[in-house]
Amino acid sequence: MARPRQFDEEEVVHAARDQFWSVGYNGTSLDDLSAVTGLGRGSLYGAFGDKHALLLRALDSYNSDALGAWRTALGGPGPALLKLERHVRNVAEGITRDRERRGCMMAKIAAELSSVDQTVAERIAAVVRGLHGALRGCIAQAQAEGSLDADADADGLASLLLAVLRGLEALGKAGATPEVVNGASEQALALLPRVSTDERAPGSTSPAGA
Repeated sequence: MARPRQFDEEEVVHAARDQFWSVGYNGTSLDDLSAVTGLGRGSLYGAFGDKHALLLRALDSYNSDALGAWRTALGGPGPALLKLERHVRNVAEGITRDRERRGCMMAKIAAELSSVDQTVAERIAAVVRGLHGALRGCIAQAQAEGSLDADADADGLASLLLAVLRGLEALGKAGATPEVVNGASEQALALLPRVSTDERAPGSTSPAGA
């Protein structure tokens, strides 16, 4: 009879995730994984297959948490434009607090492996689509609520904000000051095609000669 496993798989995945996040895939050895998880090579192979399979589990864990956080922030209750503004500022603030410049695990693994590992590339592309979709949904909601121009290109705006937010992470990794990171996020928000309170007010009229 096979002996039952005496460890929590999710705890092991999180420990491996932190290791891959810190030093990357190629920088992580099986001995490193054994050290951080407390499992021998045989147990690691038996539970997860190999180093690459464990990376995929760790990457899926990270991506699920990241995408879930975005969907919660952008899809929860409240006015959509306020949710969008709060999310952009929170992302920027999180980047400025990252004193170790650890950045995003997804970005780290993408830079290292996406060009040579189709499975990793596909997983990361799917998450990027999910992040874009969360932004687009929030923008479309703001348009329906009348706080953003209904004729604006929601897909294009979502792409712009996604590019800015991913770019902010790169700036943070490169040592940009909080003023630069926060300033860029505020400039991106300033570019949103807002509808003024007067324009949204029922029965409002345009100034003479407008």
